[in-house]
Amino acid sequence: MAGREVGVFAISVAAEMTAMQVQNLRVYERRGLLEPDRTSGGTRLYSADDIERLHRIRDLLAAGLNLAGIAAVLELEEENERLRALIARRDARD
Repeated sequence: MAGREVGVFAISVAAEMTAMQVQNLRVYERRGLLEPDRTSGGTRLYSADDIERLHRIRDLLAAGLNLAGIAAVLELEEENERLRALIARRDARD
């Protein structure tokens, strides 16, 4: 769904939607945990997918993981999703 990937929320709105501080969202971006869209003027715009990812980050923080651990978990989850999609495509072909 391409619409979920389009940045539409300003950083203050994204912070409010996720009950996080604006400064933390900036830290998560610097640490590579998410990559919001940018306007030509450099303003961050968060998509629905970004908001979902921020909720996942919040949950992992609440579970006691640090940012390095969260980065590893998110990477493994993305790889798992890619592999499941590959298997589903292969199964559909057979």
